[in-house]
Amino acid sequence: MLAGVPGSGRLRAVARAVRRQAPSLNFITLHYLYFIITCLLASLVFWGASTPARSVSYPDSLFFVVSAMTLAGLNTVNLSTLNTFQQCMLFVLIIIGSAIFVSAFVVHVRKKAFERRFENIAERRFENRSRRWRRPSLGRALSRSISLSRSLSRLEAPSGTRPATATVELSPQEHPNDGPSGSAAAEHTEKPSVETDQESPEDNFQLAEPPQDNVRMAESSAPADPSAVAFEDTGEDAGDDAGEDDGEGDIQPMRSPMSATLTQHIAWAADDRPSKHGHRHFWNMQGVGAQSTASIRRRPSSASGITFETTAAGQGLESADKHLPFGSTGYVSRNSQFHHLTDEERETLGGYEYRAIQLLSWLVPAYFVLWQLLGALGIGAYVAYNKPSVARINGLNPWWVGIFNAISAFNNSGMSLLDANMVAFQTSIYMLMTMGLMILAGNTCYPIFLRLIIWTMHKVLPKNAHLEEFHKTLEFLLEHPRRCYTNLFPAPHTWWLLLSVVCLNGFDWMMFEVLNLGNTAITSLPKGIEVLDGLFQALAVRSGGFYVVPISSTRIGLQVLYVIMMYISVYPVVITMRNSNVYEERSLGIYADDPGYEVKQAESGNPISRFFRGSKDGAFERTKRYFVRQQLRAQLAHDIWWLVLAVWLIMIIESSNFEAKPAVFSVFNVLFETVSGYGCVGISVGLPDQAYSFCGAWHTLSKLILCAVMIRGRHRGLPVAIDKAVLLPGEELYLAEEDDARLRLERSASRGRVV
Repeated sequence: MLAGVPGSGRLRAVARAVRRQAPSLNFITLHYLYFIITCLLASLVFWGASTPARSVSYPDSLFFVVSAMTLAGLNTVNLSTLNTFQQCMLFVLIIIGSAIFVSAFVVHVRKKAFERRFENIAERRFENRSRRWRRPSLGRALSRSISLSRSLSRLEAPSGTRPATATVELSPQEHPNDGPSGSAAAEHTEKPSVETDQESPEDNFQLAEPPQDNVRMAESSAPADPSAVAFEDTGEDAGDDAGEDDGEGDIQPMRSPMSATLTQHIAWAADDRPSKHGHRHFWNMQGVGAQSTASIRRRPSSASGITFETTAAGQGLESADKHLPFGSTGYVSRNSQFHHLTDEERETLGGYEYRAIQLLSWLVPAYFVLWQLLGALGIGAYVAYNKPSVARINGLNPWWVGIFNAISAFNNSGMSLLDANMVAFQTSIYMLMTMGLMILAGNTCYPIFLRLIIWTMHKVLPKNAHLEEFHKTLEFLLEHPRRCYTNLFPAPHTWWLLLSVVCLNGFDWMMFEVLNLGNTAITSLPKGIEVLDGLFQALAVRSGGFYVVPISSTRIGLQVLYVIMMYISVYPVVITMRNSNVYEERSLGIYADDPGYEVKQAESGNPISRFFRGSKDGAFERTKRYFVRQQLRAQLAHDIWWLVLAVWLIMIIESSNFEAKPAVFSVFNVLFETVSGYGCVGISVGLPDQAYSFCGAWHTLSKLILCAVMIRGRHRGLPVAIDKAVLLPGEELYLAEEDDARLRLERSASRGRVV
């Protein structure tokens, strides 16, 4: 746009530099934009709505909306002093910042993308069938045959190698070596036209969409028939081919006298070389643990000539026929990766994925709405009829207090309209139990409850002809959930998540009781209430953000434990999410020559390792453990530098407060508040003379730093950018799965030769 403007050279240079620094547009980038833009716009409205005017400063307004949107729950001003409109704004921001709300939106986007893809395929099939009856002229047919023959003769592969090219496989009865007619059939094979999506299985061939730059032809998998003919379009004769094209964009398939058919999948794929500027990005927008070069694009591989038939059984691959609701000749590996499927099977698989997403498109919103609706009615009624004076002392409507607390609990915000948070309800058994259950249902136990609902539907609904397809969809979703949704896991992963939730919350509960022995602030409560308060605090401290006893009144050992629990609050769900990703190895950067992975794989072939392994699946288990360890290391490294930098800067800014009140502005208290904000938890050590959070006494710059920490912390629980469940459907996803299988087999064969 600036090319014709005089003196715009410097401006263009700046624009190019900005483009190089800007991260690629993907799910995580869009997630950041959604949160940042929404918070900036909402902060202006929140600030302008203050009564009296500007009674809440703009930095506090920005802090409030960021805290609500990220579900951190910290507050620099008492919520009871805000007007009703501002409280309603926080209420809405809590809902639209919820992880379930965002995931439900992603499901609907993917559903629409599937529908558009199916419409395009249907239109393309109709057009192809219509064009099939048009006979090309003799001159065009002859020129195309000559062009293809030149390409074949020019690109003969060396003996023992197999170039990464597209393959054209003739039917067995028309193989060139089977008789005189074979060569004629080969001569009459057409150069394929470029199509955007797959055609029907009865069409002559299927094509994927070519990228705009660095286009090359590439095979999707090793053909089962070793007689496949391979060729590559180098682009040297592009002009000749276009001329021979007679001006038409699509070249029609030509039938030979033997009625030759093209049965092998032909695909276009982009060059997978990373951008030369990729290493300059300031922020990695792929997700924690993912390398900046992680991609679902085609990966180059060595020419090993390895086939599925020779090595699949030895590498733990199972027949896909046992794991799909339809017949299949392909294979399935870990995390529901399907390989060596035919084009028809791929289309059928996409159909079941679409039906599963259709089911989730109403089930997830229903879960999200019903939990909050029923919880809000129950807790609102309880406060209105049992504890109305608690709300009225703060100048609030009892129904509004109960509803706000219920929504805040389900979305794990921790914000409360009451200045004392949940301390006033520490003896309210119904309210504590209901809010504790909602805290679990909206966060750590959401994948567990969702899978339980789907499993119950599958078991309870009658199995008849009318519901047969629905039952198949439920079975597919239960067995291959991570192909469809980020927060729905396979059975083993779900059991592991449940075990981790029980162990962590149980340990918190036990420590609350043990470490507070002799603490009159806790032991003065009735014994049964003390136990219930300990359970509620254990559920709330890891993500809920509420506190039923003042945190500053608990023992210091328990406060240190809470820092650790807030820090690792996201780990169980996010590690399970990334460890069950369909493109697990790509998202972890395994195909970027990770030396640690190679070492572990080499160890799996060691005789001593095999002895201690004790089973044929030991290599698989070793690989999974390596993935988990790598994720933990990446997550720790990702978190630590943000927290250390933030605490250091805040302590510098708050040095004057520290000198005046060293006990209040201690390093531990700053660390506690920062970890609470980064973990999006929201509990605070508070202030001795105020009811709002400890950060309310900080300088403006410290509050802005904590805002950045909260936004960054909200995004550490996201899937990586190339998670199957956040990608739109396309041919490149299928090609990536085939590449994964081929590369695994090549690595396995290489290790076998070394051993």
